[in-house]
Amino acid sequence: MERPGAGEIHSNGCGNVSKKEKMSEEFEAVTMDPLVDVPLATIDIKDDCGITDVLQINLERGKENEQIKSDQVMKKKKKHKDYQPNYFLSIPITKKEITRGIKILQNTIIQQDQRLAKAMVGDGSFHITLLVMQLLNEDEVNMGIDALLELKPFIEEILQGKHLILPFQGIGNFGNQVAFVKLAEGDHINPLLEIAEIAKRTFQEKGILAGESRGFKPHLTFMKLSKAPWLRKNGVKKIDPELYEKFISHRFGEETLYRIDLCSMVKKKQSNGYYHCESSIVIGEKSGGEPDDAELVRLSKRLVENAVLKAVQQYLDETQNKNKPGEGNSVKTEEADRNGNDSENNRK
Repeated sequence: MERPGAGEIHSNGCGNVSKKEKMSEEFEAVTMDPLVDVPLATIDIKDDCGITDVLQINLERGKENEQIKSDQVMKKKKKHKDYQPNYFLSIPITKKEITRGIKILQNTIIQQDQRLAKAMVGDGSFHITLLVMQLLNEDEVNMGIDALLELKPFIEEILQGKHLILPFQGIGNFGNQVAFVKLAEGDHINPLLEIAEIAKRTFQEKGILAGESRGFKPHLTFMKLSKAPWLRKNGVKKIDPELYEKFISHRFGEETLYRIDLCSMVKKKQSNGYYHCESSIVIGEKSGGEPDDAELVRLSKRLVENAVLKAVQQYLDETQNKNKPGEGNSVKTEEADRNGNDSENNRK
């Protein structure tokens, strides 16, 4: 058997070399030891044998992942920075006793300062805001409607067949910029807070930006300076509590929660002063059996639509009868027979 000659190399990958070359490489490794810490030396040695620099790739991937996470965080921050609510869930306030008492309150304030008339909320717009949200297009509005419909069974489960009575008493304000009638303390507070929380969760689960940074505080706004920005230029920078001190403990009445509306902040209001309503859910039955203005408007529309449909159908039926062959002659014959019989009866 022939042995390999001196210096002969077996070509079996990078690792198969002669003893002489191995000794040579070990000597070089000792003399080049200080270069091991130099990255380029390491990469060159590995590349000679076709070995991938795994450490370097993992490092680059790590940097890429960190950049992706950073971009996602920035995008999320930007999204919330651009969050500008334009829709809200409204509990309408329609009880005449409450609206009448607020009108008296508003007139009392206006008598003391006429300029504040433009800061008053119209009685058709009185409501409690349950939740605010951002809906940017028709698809998102439809998502909001779906969320509202899904909310109904949760609310009914919270109330367990009972009516939620909301009593209003006293006056409060937000930074002397917004004045509102307060919701009185009582057992009704916790169920209302639960409804607000489940509403927020239901809308957010659909990917809708909803809710506020501050906690939910139910209130009935009757006046806000932002309705008339020119007031600030005219020296009215805050609402003086003395203007409504006579009503500080006044009891305005009670409203039963019977309906929740998805309303727009920006679309044109209805003729009765209430907000543009995309959809509603009815909770139980309204007490008193007396429909409010919004219900009357919807009822009137249905009556008009039914009347129009009936008139159109009648017109179509008459047109079809006239177009049927021989139909007109038979009608005339029947009329002639009736006339003949009437004449005979008259002669008898």
